[in-house]
Amino acid sequence: MPASDTAVRAPAPPDTLKILIAGGFGVGKTTLVGSVSEIAPLRTEESLTAAGLDVDDLDGIEEKRTTTVALDFGRITISDDLVLYLFGTPGQQRFWFMWNDLALGALGAVVLVDVRRPKVSFAAIDFFERRRIPFVVAVNGFHGEHPYPVEDIRDALALPEHVPVVLCDARERESCRDVLVVLLDQLIASAERTEARV
Repeated sequence: MPASDTAVRAPAPPDTLKILIAGGFGVGKTTLVGSVSEIAPLRTEESLTAAGLDVDDLDGIEEKRTTTVALDFGRITISDDLVLYLFGTPGQQRFWFMWNDLALGALGAVVLVDVRRPKVSFAAIDFFERRRIPFVVAVNGFHGEHPYPVEDIRDALALPEHVPVVLCDARERESCRDVLVVLLDQLIASAERTEARV
């Protein structure tokens, strides 16, 4: 028997998907990436300084002390053949120029929303709609609170029916994982629709 027939083959490497975690300043993007990542997340946080007082709107997030200045990175293995790479975007407007580069190769996104300050996430929603990158909206329940029903949030954000809106707690791994599963389901359904048209 030839040696090549008896050699043990190494398992195929898993497929990888690039997912963006986006939203406005202080909505919980760094927390979400850190909660769900199976590796120690890469963080590019810096302390907020007095120089940003005139630029950064801390209304409703007065306790915030740091901000992401480039990106957050984490990884989660979904199965033996699927790994998600999570890229958290910076939320402050002065860092939005980086979003185009971060979006290269992304198959989908999670737009994190703080219902106390929904307007800070409009730019993220617009970004993904304009680029036709599928996304889900995850409503982060600060202090474990979700004061509004999903349909009220959908209406307030003027979201079409095909965009899933899910409630989550960015501090809880299972909650974050569930958001990613909803996004994966959306990506699979979108791929199947595209395949059916071909």
